[in-house]
Amino acid sequence: MKEWKTGKRIVKYVPDYIVFDLETTGTNYKSDRIIEISAVKVKDAIVTDTFSTLVNPQCPIPYYATRVNGITDEMVKDAPLLTDVLPQFLEFIADHVLIGHNIHTFDLRFIYKAAQELLQAEVPNDYLDTLYMARQCLPQLSHHKLTDLAEYYQINTTGAHRALQDCIMNQQCYEQMAKLQKEMPLLLCPKCGGELCRRSGKFGAFYGCSNYPTCRYTRKI
Repeated sequence: MKEWKTGKRIVKYVPDYIVFDLETTGTNYKSDRIIEISAVKVKDAIVTDTFSTLVNPQCPIPYYATRVNGITDEMVKDAPLLTDVLPQFLEFIADHVLIGHNIHTFDLRFIYKAAQELLQAEVPNDYLDTLYMARQCLPQLSHHKLTDLAEYYQINTTGAHRALQDCIMNQQCYEQMAKLQKEMPLLLCPKCGGELCRRSGKFGAFYGCSNYPTCRYTRKI
């Protein structure tokens, strides 16, 4: 079985990036489908371009999904198919670092699967997940949903759970959290750029890369 190359999760702030977000028919990347893809391109912390489209999933949208994102069957009936949208999205993101909220375990899994099955393509972009960043920078919050972060920073949450609006909110949250991160001690893996986390092993405590098992770098404490 072919091993598809994917990017590594980084933790250090980058000023040039693309924030992206998906809306889907459900939470299972193996069986559910994408119904909206949006992205904003950022250079030196300024939004320079946007990409956004609904996607026809070629199946009914479950009621519970519509209740969350407001996207209905009527809205997507004339939308392009993912086979047409995905190449445009991949061209838009090119080789930029990707930013998103909970993309490590959600959005990227949908994108990887679609790219492999529809285009036989890899998505090797490195990425930063703002959910992990929020847990690090804002431990005082009881929850770290995107809307929680936006409300904390007094960012308008109108239109939340639509992909483009979530991108816009997250871009602002990311820049705000970056100010806090710059003041925090951060141990970075010299091999992949991931965060080094304190762990315990057979021979005592050590620092290990947060991207394990992809990266197996360790360092003595």
